[in-house]
Amino acid sequence: MSDLTNSHAAESSILGLAPLEAVLFDVDGTLCDSDPLHYYAFREMLLEIGYNNGVPITEEDFIEKIAGKHNEDIGKALFPDWDHEKAMKFIDDKEAMFRRLASQQLNAVDGLYKLRKWIEDKGLKRAAVTNAPRPNAELMISKLGLSDFFQHVIVGSECERAKPFPDPYLKAVKLLNASVEHSLVFEDSASGIKAGVAAGMPVVGVMTRNPEKSLRDAGASLLIKDYNDPKLWKALEDLERVEATLKKADV
Repeated sequence: MSDLTNSHAAESSILGLAPLEAVLFDVDGTLCDSDPLHYYAFREMLLEIGYNNGVPITEEDFIEKIAGKHNEDIGKALFPDWDHEKAMKFIDDKEAMFRRLASQQLNAVDGLYKLRKWIEDKGLKRAAVTNAPRPNAELMISKLGLSDFFQHVIVGSECERAKPFPDPYLKAVKLLNASVEHSLVFEDSASGIKAGVAAGMPVVGVMTRNPEKSLRDAGASLLIKDYNDPKLWKALEDLERVEATLKKADV
């Protein structure tokens, strides 16, 4: 499929949301560029235990085995021979290290606050939907000044199934009293995009760190560099025009 055809398909998918009711965001990599902190914490702690014969994991290893995945799945991928308790103790210690790092150095994805204002001005419902542990998610949301923005924070481990299953996104829509037909998702990982698509919603892929091809293959309706990307604002302006037309037709 050509880029032009992809662009038209993406626009059609997002325009079909009118009237938009809710916007759902992943946290790690979508609200903030936190992956470098996760990568650093994993790399240093794995080195301490002699993982991979003392050879540091690469960013490619991180993207393949860790980024966007639920901690239970990460533990199994990294330590297939360890018992569950030992693996999860390592993961918990890593998360504590991440929180120490994040409390001092965390930056919003460019354009996030511009999008926040657009969402608030339209009175849309909003939720954060993440595979991160709740302490991580709440720390990041607080550090970014978004605690009062999100009406709900849905955590994968608190659902029957985490991403890439649709359960967290379906729970978010239910809590917001919104519909999947009129809700939009922002994600930065293949796992998260698959979850949003499986829940029946168009997903905007934010190319913070993960490869463009993996996000496209996962089913993203639109790919953007960040929230200042002209492609995003054209899609939102077109959506507003459709909404205005629908409103006139109802009068």
